[in-house]
Amino acid sequence: MQIDAYLAKPSEGGSYPPVVVLQEIFGINSHIRDVTERIAKEGYLAIAPALFQRVAPGFETGYTKEDIEVGRKYAWEQTKASELLSDIQKTVDYLKTLPNVKQNGFGCIGFCFGGHVAYLAATLPDIKATASFYGAGIPTRTPGGGNPTITRTSDIKGTLYTFFGMEDANIPVEQVDQIEAELEKYNIPHRVFRYDGADHGFFCDQRASYNSIAAADAWEQVKQLFGQL
Repeated sequence: MQIDAYLAKPSEGGSYPPVVVLQEIFGINSHIRDVTERIAKEGYLAIAPALFQRVAPGFETGYTKEDIEVGRKYAWEQTKASELLSDIQKTVDYLKTLPNVKQNGFGCIGFCFGGHVAYLAATLPDIKATASFYGAGIPTRTPGGGNPTITRTSDIKGTLYTFFGMEDANIPVEQVDQIEAELEKYNIPHRVFRYDGADHGFFCDQRASYNSIAAADAWEQVKQLFGQL
C-alpha cells in the first residue's frame, strides 16, 4: 500500500539525519507541514506520513468542535496500532533509499494522536530518539483496541522525551506519573517535561491553547534530543 507523505529537506546539499513527523487528529494540515519544515531548517530530512491514509486519504481539517469529532473518529475507531507501525516502518524504509539520509538512527516526533503513536513508534528498532507531545490515552488504550500502549514500554529501543501541559484535561496528572514510572521501571532513557499553565495542543500556534513559553522551551528540548542522531 502506498502512503502519502509530506517531505521537507534542508536547502543545502549533504547528508542529514532523518526524522518522522506524526500528525494530530487533524491530518497533515498546515501546522504539521510547518513543523516538518522547521525540523528540516534545523538540518534534518523530515517526513510526515499520512496516518489516516487507509481510512481518509487526503484528510486535512481545522480545529472546530466538528473537526475534532471527525478526527477522533478516524484516529481511535478506524486505525490499528499494527497498521500504524507498519506504515511508519514503510516510511523509515523509504527514507533509507534516499541518498542524502544518514543511517545512524531515526528521530520521531508526534503531537496529540501522533504523540500517542510516537510512543508506539519508539518500539521500532530504527527509532533512536522520540519526542511525544501530549499523547492522550497511553496508559488506557491503543489504536484499534487491545492492551494499552503503555504495556509496550519495555520494547522502546532509544531515548524518549514526553511533553505534557499540566492544564490538559485530556491527560490527568496521574497518567503522566504512570508513564514516567513505567519508563523508570524499564530503565528507558527518558525525560518527562511538565508545563504549568499549558493546555492540550500548547505547541500549535494555530490553536487557542498555544503557549509560547512552553512551546519555545519544548522546541529547545527537541533540538537537544535530535542532536543525538
